[in-house]
Amino acid sequence: MMEKNLIGWQKQPNKLNIQGTIEKAIQSITGEEVDLTASGRTDAGVHAIRASC
Repeated sequence: MMEKNLIGWQKQPNKLNIQGTIEKAIQSITGEEVDLTASGRTDAGVHAIRASC
């Protein structure tokens, strides 16, 4: 597998990023231009708690 030097999620001019890579892949498959939006940020001090099973 070839390693890629991704700079993160958000599109930035002339930089390899996840958002731009996925958008280009979708466009090459469907012919449609898309603009992806992602979320997943949490507020400072918020932590997940793992429940014991």
